[in-house]
Amino acid sequence: MARLQGSWSADDVERFAGRRVSVPATAPGLAETAEGRVGEPPEQHVPFIAGESEPLHPSRDSLRGLDWFIFFLADVQTGFGPFISVYLTSQKWTQVDIGLVLSVAGLVSLVAQVPGGALVDAARSERLVAGFALGGVAAAALAYATWPIFPVVLSAAVLHALASCVLGPCIIAMSLGLVGHAALGERLGRNARFAAIGNGLAAAAMGASGYLFGPRSVFLVTAALFVPTMLALSRIKPKEVDPEWAHGGPPEVDIKARQAGLPTLLRSRPLLILALCALLFHLANGSMLPLVGSVVTMRASASATIIIAACIVVPQLVVALLSPRVGLKTEVLGRRPMLLLAFFALPIRGLLFATVSNPYALVAVQLLDGITAAAMGITVPLMIADLTRGTGHFNLVQGVVATAVGIGASISPTLAGYLTDHYGSSAAFFGLALIASLAFAAVWSLMPETKPASH
Repeated sequence: MARLQGSWSADDVERFAGRRVSVPATAPGLAETAEGRVGEPPEQHVPFIAGESEPLHPSRDSLRGLDWFIFFLADVQTGFGPFISVYLTSQKWTQVDIGLVLSVAGLVSLVAQVPGGALVDAARSERLVAGFALGGVAAAALAYATWPIFPVVLSAAVLHALASCVLGPCIIAMSLGLVGHAALGERLGRNARFAAIGNGLAAAAMGASGYLFGPRSVFLVTAALFVPTMLALSRIKPKEVDPEWAHGGPPEVDIKARQAGLPTLLRSRPLLILALCALLFHLANGSMLPLVGSVVTMRASASATIIIAACIVVPQLVVALLSPRVGLKTEVLGRRPMLLLAFFALPIRGLLFATVSNPYALVAVQLLDGITAAAMGITVPLMIADLTRGTGHFNLVQGVVATAVGIGASISPTLAGYLTDHYGSSAAFFGLALIASLAFAAVWSLMPETKPASH
């Protein structure tokens, strides 16, 4: 860690480093956020001057490498979406066996979120962890393509679920390790743009590959994408990803932040509120698009495939367009206004789905999904970074919130199916909109601003 030496003043070093970072004594929620003091320890702002271990100005190669890593990884993950069901059905699998594989993978993903985040926190090289996880994803794709029997496919599904629980935290951790807290909002906006473009292009390309060469080709293409994804990852320079920053704790921080400990952090009121709101959000959101698919199929079966494809692509375009601006706005306006925007758009979307009868108009309603995805995808990781700053548990807490998300998303289809079977699709959408309204009310009344007052 570089120190002030000689006759340099703090202002001299600030101009040299490019920015000054004030490190709070404890994480927001344990001490003080922009909206007030929660704990007893007084906040101490220590001017933190960058040394060799803090990459204030990462190289263009590292930033572009992260861009393209996210782009190609989105391509790879797209291959494990609905194509699994299509492929296994073509291999004469029963729907019971397909459902069992998907259910086991979903359960593993839910249980492994917190351990996956803890693993990333414990690692000294997120880049290395990401490389091993990516290798696991490629191996799973090859297993699907070459040996589609139940034990192999089940093992591949579990391997993919475990790897995905690590890759998500690795991306955000590398972003934080490269640019620090001050530029994280803008960086997450850029991440979301490249992921959205990758998802959209990959869905089209893999759909065409499956149509022309058969469903098996989707997984062969997915495995082949391992090569460009690893090449992109190799462009990120290891020395520029500071492991302490990547874990949420700067290299030099008041010891009280570390002494607070993980149990105290997990009892932080803002963190618990954020997790609860995320659960409610995905309880409402998780089944909206599948329910739209069922409604469209009943109302316009001839064009259902095209309409559903448009419902998937349109939000991705909105995310690609809006994410960088949302990232900047989180630094100017704070995190809470952007989170409120995401939660406000969801009940409006549910109400429109319940009342709009024209199948093609449903595509326009999906514009709101793009706004929601852009705001949520950037704001939630930023809030977690704020709440865990100086603790070294950034990625583990990501796993905690992701677990809450998974619980809400897993219950949502069952709830929507029950409401649809007993009361009709409109009633189901109204019910989901009601849950979304409760989530918005919770954010409005309970969730504080997490952006540090001195940020």
